[in-house]
Amino acid sequence: MSIKTATLNGVATIEIARPEKKNAITLAMYQAMADAITAAVADPAVRALLIVGQPGIFTSGNDIEDFMRQPVDGLESPAFLFMKALLACEKPVVAAVTGAAIGIGTTMLLHCDFVYVSDEARLAMPFTSLGLVPEFGSSLVVPQLMGNVRAAEKILLGDPFSGAEAVECGIANAVLPAGEVALYARRVAERFNALPPGAVQESKRLLRRARAPAVLQAIGIEGEAFARRLRSPEAHEAFSAFFQKRKPDFSKF
Repeated sequence: MSIKTATLNGVATIEIARPEKKNAITLAMYQAMADAITAAVADPAVRALLIVGQPGIFTSGNDIEDFMRQPVDGLESPAFLFMKALLACEKPVVAAVTGAAIGIGTTMLLHCDFVYVSDEARLAMPFTSLGLVPEFGSSLVVPQLMGNVRAAEKILLGDPFSGAEAVECGIANAVLPAGEVALYARRVAERFNALPPGAVQESKRLLRRARAPAVLQAIGIEGEAFARRLRSPEAHEAFSAFFQKRKPDFSKF
């Protein structure tokens, strides 16, 4: 399994551990992460969750080969089950990001409560270059965070951005040296051991109450469009070019 889980000192860690594939996420990995979040919420010993990748790579996004073999066919796909589990998580979620955070690697951060990134982090949402559309409510949340014109750079053009810009845009809390990110994030997660869990969880619900219904609606609308785009000629060309290690040609569309 390429998702590792462990609970230590009140913190349930979900580690994306597939470095040989740049931590690309398969449907089985999405299911494992959804199950891990559900288990952490149900465990009274867990006060916070911590999501980490590997040194130098958070995740390169969806595993394209896996998605081609098992296309997303509805909102009950493991990818959407993970999204719903993270969105509904009552306990604080902390993310530690080093290196690349591509696609879902960036959009999942929008739904974490604390995000710490390394000074070498590179975030990107290159959905259109794959013939696809934004996911995980990013078409709603990203413009809210950074405004329409900067959101267009990030989503329509897919421009990558640094950890410092992620902080400036409100996606991340702080930039740290790469070797310090994971430990710092863990220390933040462990702070919830000294706080009353009921008050923390109720406060998180209050913080998210206004946006949560709109995000759920956006996930559904995006999900239908994403599934449709996966079957499009543009996506077929983008994926074929990826496998053939060539530049895609969209001039015929």
